[in-house]
Amino acid sequence: MGEWLTLAPISRLTLPYALALGLIAAYWLGRVAGETRRRRVPRAAWWGVPGLALLWLTPLLEVPALFSLGAALLLFAEFWPGAFRYTRARPGPSWPLALLLSGLTLLGLIAARGGTGVSVAAALALLLGGVGGLLAAGLFPAGSPAPRLPGLEVRFGRVRQPEWPDLSVTLTGEGARLVNVSSGPVHLAGWSPSGVNAWLRVRDEGGAPLNRLAAGQSALLPLGERAGGVRVWYVPEGRGGRAEPRLFRADWTPPAYADSRVLN
Repeated sequence: MGEWLTLAPISRLTLPYALALGLIAAYWLGRVAGETRRRRVPRAAWWGVPGLALLWLTPLLEVPALFSLGAALLLFAEFWPGAFRYTRARPGPSWPLALLLSGLTLLGLIAARGGTGVSVAAALALLLGGVGGLLAAGLFPAGSPAPRLPGLEVRFGRVRQPEWPDLSVTLTGEGARLVNVSSGPVHLAGWSPSGVNAWLRVRDEGGAPLNRLAAGQSALLPLGERAGGVRVWYVPEGRGGRAEPRLFRADWTPPAYADSRVLN
């Protein structure tokens, strides 16, 4: 077991492979920095740190299974819906500093006394986690947060259909015109044609994303002549932040099948 943990010759870790791991680490830090500016801090994204450590260990320990496990952790950290979470509170720098100092101390001990492949990977993981935590703490926006716009979480969360709809649709030659018929503005999360598992952004006639629909304002939902309905997820504004997400459903006979419609 001791021989297995002994640091393998550095020639096993080729320069292109090390550069690739460095680019992945830089991308991960850049992703953390970008999401932090939107008040989203890492959650499941932290799995990217041990994932990179396992990729580093793969050629040193000559265990191919570590590469598969590390790649799986990186994919999990990148694409999991809860990789980052929205927060109003600035993350503290205490634990990232502790990780950073621990990583530097471990690297110093390895340089002075030698180390194993596992110890080097642990030191690099501590450094990466510490730098990522400091980025989250240092780049978090100051001041009061702007109102959070509803997003993809509304699609898979609990929604209700109001007794009196806040929206209406009118078919046109280009699709369906969505109109806010309520007395106040609504925040649009996304929409989908009926019968289609999709998540589309509502856009104005010029193609720009439309996140807020004022009372009486309209938007165009591009649909084909075989479409038979729409689903629109939204949140009413002006409810003290306690409004529940809502779902607007509208169905009709597709224009392409209007001539063959049979009434019972």
